[in-house]
Amino acid sequence: MSNGTFLVATVGQAVIRSADDGHTWHRLGLGQPLEFDAITRSLSISPDAPEVIYAGSDIGLVVSRDVGGSWALVDSPFNGQTVWKVAVDPQDAQRIFVGTGAPSRAVLWRTLDGGQSWDRAPVEIPEFCAGVSRPRLLAFAYDPSDRNQVWFGLEEGGLFHSRDGGDSWTRIDDRLLWDYNSDIHNIVVLPNHGKKVIVVVCVNAIYRSFDEGQTWSGILASETFGLYYSRVLTAPLGSEDTLYLSISDGTPGTTSKVLISRDAAASWEVLPLPQQPNSCVWAIAFNPANPLQVVAGTKYGHLFTSENGGNSWRKQWRDFSEIADVLWTPAVAQIKAGHQSIASKN
Repeated sequence: MSNGTFLVATVGQAVIRSADDGHTWHRLGLGQPLEFDAITRSLSISPDAPEVIYAGSDIGLVVSRDVGGSWALVDSPFNGQTVWKVAVDPQDAQRIFVGTGAPSRAVLWRTLDGGQSWDRAPVEIPEFCAGVSRPRLLAFAYDPSDRNQVWFGLEEGGLFHSRDGGDSWTRIDDRLLWDYNSDIHNIVVLPNHGKKVIVVVCVNAIYRSFDEGQTWSGILASETFGLYYSRVLTAPLGSEDTLYLSISDGTPGTTSKVLISRDAAASWEVLPLPQQPNSCVWAIAFNPANPLQVVAGTKYGHLFTSENGGNSWRKQWRDFSEIADVLWTPAVAQIKAGHQSIASKN
């Protein structure tokens, strides 16, 4: 029995899928808007229909309604631009925020009607920045307890907070403690049993705020973990206080660790991967139907899966081209093997 479908967004081979727990992997077929050798950067699932997947790509925003088998372009003002972040509201499938970035201009877009119409966030983002040349919008978070509060962040270009659903924004990264505080990789808002906490990962630090971004405390990754580069921060759907974090010795890096916090980023423990990752862990995702099922991918193509929340992992037999994002949906894709498919020999 399949546990659903794994989807791996890659930089150069579009979205690669498995519907049999990783025994076989399949590239996209021909003759659709999303080429099988496309760049894809971000994946997001519809809360109403686990077979509906959105992907950020080098042609704009695309959507699949058959668990990644076929893709259609969502017509938008950013057609033909590179989408680095897609965030479907877990409580409203019609509300989607999309962030573009290098080589395109970094812009945040919002739809409230499932992509029929779009408006652009009233935020000025510079065309160039110091660390990555052109900014890319990597981080977005919904506040699960207050739908009017949303957050986004740029690599590089700042941390922004809205209290009116994205109609207006305040830039607040100057409140963070250390250098590189405009280099935002991820944001998560946790209810934390009534003591709401906003957790932000910058390139070198992990920050927490208990007053909706007014004041912050934090840790430097190098001092706390011995690896300076902080990348992934994510939480299972509905989590009160559990978070997963990846750290590395750089980008792409030569090694990485996955950590878990069970107390809203107050403390962390390293999870036991079966082998040293070949580069930074770039993406971590959970099966929304079972948050103990976790999938993690490294920048240079290692893929790990866990059935018990990360207490043990299995490395998938297959390696990938550069991994940008991963997704685990409970929907089972009906995949017909084609010329671009490959199966394990075990």
